[in-house]
Amino acid sequence: MASFGLMTPPQNVSYADLLRVWREADSIPEIEHAWLFDHLMPIGGDLDGPIFEGWTMLAALAARTERLRLGTMVTSNRIRPPAILAKIAATVDAVSHGRLDFGIGAGSRPSVPMARREYDGSGLPYSDAADAVARLGESLTVIRRLWTEDEPFDFHGTHVDLVGAFQNPKPVQRPGPPIVIGGRAAGVLRLVAEHADTWNIPGGDLDDAVGRARLLDRFCAEIGRDPGAITRSIALGVSFEEPEKTRNEIGDAVAAGFDHVVLILPGPYPDGIAHRVAEEFIKPSGRS
Repeated sequence: MASFGLMTPPQNVSYADLLRVWREADSIPEIEHAWLFDHLMPIGGDLDGPIFEGWTMLAALAARTERLRLGTMVTSNRIRPPAILAKIAATVDAVSHGRLDFGIGAGSRPSVPMARREYDGSGLPYSDAADAVARLGESLTVIRRLWTEDEPFDFHGTHVDLVGAFQNPKPVQRPGPPIVIGGRAAGVLRLVAEHADTWNIPGGDLDDAVGRARLLDRFCAEIGRDPGAITRSIALGVSFEEPEKTRNEIGDAVAAGFDHVVLILPGPYPDGIAHRVAEEFIKPSGRS
């Protein structure tokens, strides 16, 4: 049976809007997880409008909910050093009493200028795709070690260099929060095979998603990992104007093996939107 969750992009909305939707979703059993995204400037709607920092907002929402699994879909590894990100994640896991799913990816593609501008505007370096994937691999290794090792360690990689690295407290979840890696590039899929509990891909081209899933299966076989150990997740936009189209997209994705479905809500978020999503899209899809 598929699990369903909501994504509420924290752009061009207020904190009160986000809190209202998340608390409503927290009361609906059919909605099992909720997500923010990780951008520093809007990537849709009013590009000069308000946007909240993802992890700070995630901690705030974790403190005001009780049941939902929660995370960022997905964190850009370009924005924060991995040791800092590991500490942030452990903090959110504590605030949520062990409900964090740790979403991470290589970062926005150079071909997306609306995303690229946030790096330039924040003084963050923006390397090429191969460098970003290699950096993500080192970050995943370091983050897992910080969550699990009881003694300080040194790490000298090409992209990450740490001396006396150590984290206390550890995450509530042991050996750490489930790792959700988002992306479709072959290099990222190799990291999914090695590190991830869940793989997420944006919807919109299901044939491509299915092809990427087959590639992931191949990479798992190469390292001797059971591909069935990795949950397949897909993010789909919700259209209240064309509800049948959304229901068909959900049904097709689930039939194709994507049994973790994240429904991206269009803003602004009217009262009752979480209940409406459950009634119009989740229950008709068989999750009741």
